[in-house]
Amino acid sequence: MEWQEVRGNWLLVPRRPVGWIHFLGGAFVAAAPQLTYRRLLEHLASVGYGIIATPFVNTFDHAAIALEVLNKLDYALDWLEYRQGHPPGLPIYGLGHSMGCKLHLLVNSLYDGDRAGNIFMAFNNYAASQSIPWMENLAPVGVEFSPSPKETEHLIQQRYPVRRNLLIRFQEDDIDQTARLRSLLKAKFADLVTALSLPGNHLTPLSQGLNWQVGAEFSPLDAIGQWLRQSLFPEMQVLEACLDDWLNPSRTLSRRLP
Repeated sequence: MEWQEVRGNWLLVPRRPVGWIHFLGGAFVAAAPQLTYRRLLEHLASVGYGIIATPFVNTFDHAAIALEVLNKLDYALDWLEYRQGHPPGLPIYGLGHSMGCKLHLLVNSLYDGDRAGNIFMAFNNYAASQSIPWMENLAPVGVEFSPSPKETEHLIQQRYPVRRNLLIRFQEDDIDQTARLRSLLKAKFADLVTALSLPGNHLTPLSQGLNWQVGAEFSPLDAIGQWLRQSLFPEMQVLEACLDDWLNPSRTLSRRLP
């Protein structure tokens, strides 16, 4: 598999994908998700999911960004299905980190974003002045994101339709607001909302780690490489395992049955 840019998206597609993951990153690292989130996205592709990572540039109009990334996703799906011959109707999962979570919520609340489920990592929904502490030097006082935090919560309560959701909070993340999102979604969908607290911090999904390729025969050097990978980057491994389990519940159950 190799990354390729198609109609404003970065794609990483297995030979026979079992579904699509539409990825949106955090505000200041979203312009090149194929680089900033490379390890995480390549892991998900390695277990069978086609990755559609849509870059965006942050502005105050988050509703407009949500529509833009949805349009780019539609362009990518058309290309994959009609030009590349991938079967139509594969399940689509949204995966967001930080601001990317809010955009997925807006895509599904404001527009027609059909999803089999959504995954929210390190959600936050702060006002502009809290998200950008130095904003007062760049914009007039009182400028706010659109929709505002309160308006976003109201949209979730009234219009968010995706029933299956995974919420991930990292234990050392001091700007996380996952608890608030959990209460909003639990009120709508009860047992279909899964919330996890994992080791790590707000930047854990950006960890690149060590991608050690084992040779044709497993050597002592391969053993050292695998040990380094497991020892130095355990937080990312926990995250990857949790995503795998949620995306493939039947496979997870079969592993646990005697």
